[in-house]
Amino acid sequence: MESKADQCRRAADILRRLRVAYPDAGCELQHWQTPLELAVAAILSAQCTDKRVNLVTPALFKKYRRAADWATTPQKTLEAEIRSTGFFRNKARNIRALAAVLVEKFGGELPRDLDTLIGLPGIGRKTANLLIATVFGQPGIIVDTHFKRLSQRLTFTQNDDPDKIEFDLKAILPEEDWTDWSHGMVFHGRRCCYARKPDCPGCPIATLCPSCGKV
Repeated sequence: MESKADQCRRAADILRRLRVAYPDAGCELQHWQTPLELAVAAILSAQCTDKRVNLVTPALFKKYRRAADWATTPQKTLEAEIRSTGFFRNKARNIRALAAVLVEKFGGELPRDLDTLIGLPGIGRKTANLLIATVFGQPGIIVDTHFKRLSQRLTFTQNDDPDKIEFDLKAILPEEDWTDWSHGMVFHGRRCCYARKPDCPGCPIATLCPSCGKV
């Protein structure tokens, strides 16, 4: 069984290779200029591709400038505008509720600490970590479907629960590497380590992956 120290060393080697393979790894949600806009984009991205969200958000961000704009727009209006992202009723409800809380309690601005963010409507740990890592410059582990799949294939976790996976990876990664690891995992999952047919022969971390050729 691999020791924690060996896991730490292997994770560090993996990250070094991912940084070389994907030097531009980062958040692929586009067009946002404010923390609230990224939060809205992240809510829309649930069960939807970033590519689709990036097609929808330019018009939204042009129309809705402040939290109050999102909070006061009619539910049906917002539903129609975001319908193509799927689950549009719940997403519209969460966006409007989030904006209303920001107006009421935070002067229309997103708070900067993880625990407060997690308590807001529509903001789970994944989105909260995305926000603190991408907007506020704090370390964050962003566990999406790619992160989960790759962390399991790399045998760094046996958990299925995203919160448990986050803490499993925090135990073997230095805090300053959390954000780079998160973006590297997502880029690699989208470009090489696919869910159904991973490209093991073309994988830059194949020699460090216990699951190579076995998936």
